[in-house]
Amino acid sequence: MWKQDVIQLGLVQMSMSDDSEGNLFNAVKGIREAASRGACIVALPELFRSLYFPQVENATRDYREDPDEILTVLAREARESEVVIVTGSVYERSDGIKGYNTSHVIDADGKILGAYRKTHIPHDPGFWEANYFLPGDTGFRVFSTRYAKIASLICFDQWFPEATRSCVLQGAEILFYPTAIGVPLGVPQLEGMHQQAWQTVQRGHAVANSCIVAAINRCGIEAECHFFGGSFVADAFGKVLGEASTREMVLVVAVDLEHSRYVAREWLFQKKRRPESYGALTVQQG
Repeated sequence: MWKQDVIQLGLVQMSMSDDSEGNLFNAVKGIREAASRGACIVALPELFRSLYFPQVENATRDYREDPDEILTVLAREARESEVVIVTGSVYERSDGIKGYNTSHVIDADGKILGAYRKTHIPHDPGFWEANYFLPGDTGFRVFSTRYAKIASLICFDQWFPEATRSCVLQGAEILFYPTAIGVPLGVPQLEGMHQQAWQTVQRGHAVANSCIVAAINRCGIEAECHFFGGSFVADAFGKVLGEASTREMVLVVAVDLEHSRYVAREWLFQKKRRPESYGALTVQQG
């Protein structure tokens, strides 16, 4: 048996409205609840400040935001509660027509450690993100916080094993996935249940990389999409340690960092890699 190294994660699963200030208020409320229940790292969903506007293929409203206002509020909460905050994401302004889908990490002293811009941009009915967002230019980033080394990837990134592996090779112990995923109303799930596949692939990332995975989804019906919630935390062997329902809630889950180290030592997935054999991974297909 290994010596435990346990911390608590808080996942704020939210249902958003068109009141951006109200959404920010609810996010702060969720952070405070998670902190009061012992969480030391708290994460918000993707685009938590607004309704999921990329449902509309060609919108005229300017949704883009200046992250500074949000970061000022959340940095204060991090400092006062002594929690690390993964800020979900916001639509960050850029000089061009499109912007970035950007997540920040704030340390427990209120210091903003840096930003990650979403790398993989979906473009499907109900998820027309390529009309709004540029592919991220930050690369995959790992942040050393007071409590653990963490990375924030965003929603569609969670389907790509290369993203998780890149973060773990940089030392990430916990992968957070701020998310806005659901099923457009009336769309048949002919290939299988979307939520089940969504959770399964991330549990696989956890196992293959001996790391903890935490996915933070939004919930509720917005226009033509049902966001199914189901935020969850999986340990380094893919076990689901805690899972949210379909409603708004704050999920607080204990994770054991030493368990991840034990799995890494026993299964040796990183040490047994053969990078010289993986050249095909860098070749664009189609």
